[in-house]
Amino acid sequence: MKLDLKAVRRAVVVAPHPDDEVIGAAGVIRALRRQGSMVRVIVVSNGAASHPGSGAWPPERLIAARRRESLLALRRLGVARDHVTFLGLPDGGLSARGGLCRQRLSRAIRQCRDLDMLVGPAMTDAHPDHRAVAAALEDTRFAGRRMTYQVWPPQRARVARGRTVTLAGGAAAKRSLIRMHRTQLGAITDDPHGFAIARHELAIFAHPVEQFVEQGR
Repeated sequence: MKLDLKAVRRAVVVAPHPDDEVIGAAGVIRALRRQGSMVRVIVVSNGAASHPGSGAWPPERLIAARRRESLLALRRLGVARDHVTFLGLPDGGLSARGGLCRQRLSRAIRQCRDLDMLVGPAMTDAHPDHRAVAAALEDTRFAGRRMTYQVWPPQRARVARGRTVTLAGGAAAKRSLIRMHRTQLGAITDDPHGFAIARHELAIFAHPVEQFVEQGR
C-alpha cells in the first residue's frame, strides 16, 4: 500500500547518522518537496566512528566531510541548508547517552513548528544507534503522524503494515544519492577496519521502493 502524503505540509526526517536520511527516506523527501511541502532533516550523530583508525581522516575532518555529503545529497532532493540540523552527538555512543539524545531531539523537533509528520528509525533496526534514536523519539511528544523506516539489516522484503514510497528516477537516482556519501563507500583507504557499505548492501539500499510503518495504525 502506498503512503499517502497529500495532507502533509510540514515534515521532519530524523537520521541517526549522516546518510540514513537518504537511504531510508529519500523518496519521502523528494515526494514532499515536489508537492511543495516543507521538509526539515535532523541528523543526530556526528558520523565520526566509521574510520577510527584513519590517520588521513581524523574525527574533525571526517565529521566535516560527512556533513557536506549529507547537505549535497539533500540539496539534490530540494532541502536547503537552513532546513538541516546536525546535533553532533557521539557516533556509536547514542545508547549510552539516551537522556541527552532525548533532550536534544525533543528540543530540535519543538523548533520545527506546526509539523504534520515525523519520520525516524524503527525500534527493530539492528544498529544500536538507530534503536537509541527510535527510543528517544518514542519519548518525544508529537501529535502528528509518525512513520518509521529500517536501514539495518538491509532488506527488500515487505514489512507488516508497511506503506511504500517510490523514489522518482528509480534505482539509478537512489544509487546516485547514496554515492554522494563517498566516505562510506571506500574513499577512505588507510583504515583496514573502517566501515564501507558493501556492494550487495548498496544494491539493496538503492532499491527505489522505500518502506515505512505508521505507528499507532
